[in-house]
Amino acid sequence: MTGVLPAQTLRNLIARGIIAATPDVLDEQVQPASVDLRLGTHAYRVRASFLAGRGRSVQERIAEFEMHRIDLTDGAVLEKGCVYVIPLMERLALPPGISAVANAKSSTGRLDLLTRTITDGGVEFDRIADGYHGPLWAEVCPRSFSVLVRPGMRLNQLRLRQGQAVLSDAELACLHAQTPLVPDTPVISGGLGFSVDLERGLVGWRAKPHTGVIDLGRIGHYPAFDFWEEVRATDGHIILDPGAFYILVSREAVTIPPDHAAEMAPYLAMVGEFRVHYAGFFDPGFGHGTGAGSRGVLEVRCHEAPFVLEHGQVVGRLVYERMSAPPDILYGAGIASNYQGQGLKLSKHFR
Repeated sequence: MTGVLPAQTLRNLIARGIIAATPDVLDEQVQPASVDLRLGTHAYRVRASFLAGRGRSVQERIAEFEMHRIDLTDGAVLEKGCVYVIPLMERLALPPGISAVANAKSSTGRLDLLTRTITDGGVEFDRIADGYHGPLWAEVCPRSFSVLVRPGMRLNQLRLRQGQAVLSDAELACLHAQTPLVPDTPVISGGLGFSVDLERGLVGWRAKPHTGVIDLGRIGHYPAFDFWEEVRATDGHIILDPGAFYILVSREAVTIPPDHAAEMAPYLAMVGEFRVHYAGFFDPGFGHGTGAGSRGVLEVRCHEAPFVLEHGQVVGRLVYERMSAPPDILYGAGIASNYQGQGLKLSKHFR
């Protein structure tokens, strides 16, 4: 059956060695519609971001661009503004017809920690062709904060899919009619449009430019005001500064039914020179069962010129995909889901 593969199928693929790792994949890595990927024991500081390219391996390209190798065993700092390539513990032996897509985990995106998956022979970030056999690598570029990492930490996650899973706009409208995805009339165009909430006093956070290191293993540890400053709206708008990183929140509370998943995608470059897309997976069950859905946190970076962002402006879209079967675990139901029922919320590292 076509669709995104659910947790129970992912466990079966792990048991068959289609998803393998050294050390073995842990049960807690399996999420409702994805598998968390773990950092390996060392990192390469490289001169520039790269893709392997057809017929070439990541290791070959590292030989071209490596500046030095870093041992992560006892923890190491990845410095703001630098690019690192890190071998992941997991590897794939995908059968024909099964492809994969990767994305940063929610907490990774909320730290402005650009994390992308690359593969041997790869010509796109985060997209893994069906039938791929080989290792996985994470390209990591801290944008706002230097971070301390160790082997086994999980910065990104992997979804597997069989066949065409994306819903057309007509199918998405039918799904909304059966199970309301947002409380109001949906904006459907290449996915479910969502807008930014800039109506009430505190509407977001802006990363401070000069801060200390964040140890990714420390949860609820750091005072928010040491790393962030409040963003308050003036007459329903804010002005984004070029190069600054913001945490905002969607105006809509969205629902992902248990038999679907979704991925956040940019809206249109023509609506403004800013990016709203860092950590983009929404699991089956997100917002489901809360009675009112859950709002999406938006990781926003402005480019080129200052830009006025207005309350209710459409800034992104959710592309819904069907699951090949409902997962046997749902987001927010019996698993540690940090952001179910969320509003404006920083990553789990802050208190």
